[in-house]
Amino acid sequence: MTTFFVPGRPTAQGSKRHVGGGRMIEASIYLKPWRKTIAEVATHHRARDAALFPDQALAVDLEFVVNRPKYAIGKLLPAIKRSTGDIDKLTRAVLDGLTGICYRDDSQVTALTARKRLAAPGEETGVWITYRRDNTHLEQDTPCVTPPSAATASPPPSPTTTPVP
Repeated sequence: MTTFFVPGRPTAQGSKRHVGGGRMIEASIYLKPWRKTIAEVATHHRARDAALFPDQALAVDLEFVVNRPKYAIGKLLPAIKRSTGDIDKLTRAVLDGLTGICYRDDSQVTALTARKRLAAPGEETGVWITYRRDNTHLEQDTPCVTPPSAATASPPPSPTTTPVP
């Protein structure tokens, strides 16, 4: 299992804009630098980590730490602003940033957990990334069968007919 933190502004991937000539580009100017930072930090941790899984199923946990509004004082926390990005698009940017470094292709990710929270006072924004081998698919070797308790249960009693006077 490997865990590391990528500092920076988590940026969503997915929204594109048309630039003419049938070309589409990412709408966010922050996406390319964000993915570059993810790749640099992941490369550093891969270089020092012997637990690499280039061809295996992986489970990935992501915890996005987003900007805390200045007016969020004490324990009263506001809802997370929409400007921080949809969690699925934030996840897409991270998984694509790790491709070719932590795994060959993001299709190897068979289990994914993602959370988004406000930064604590003084905490840096970014994303905590944990990846590990996913063995859950190996535990499901047996075919789907009726549970033993349901198979041995006696059928419900048949309704009895009583003569109507």
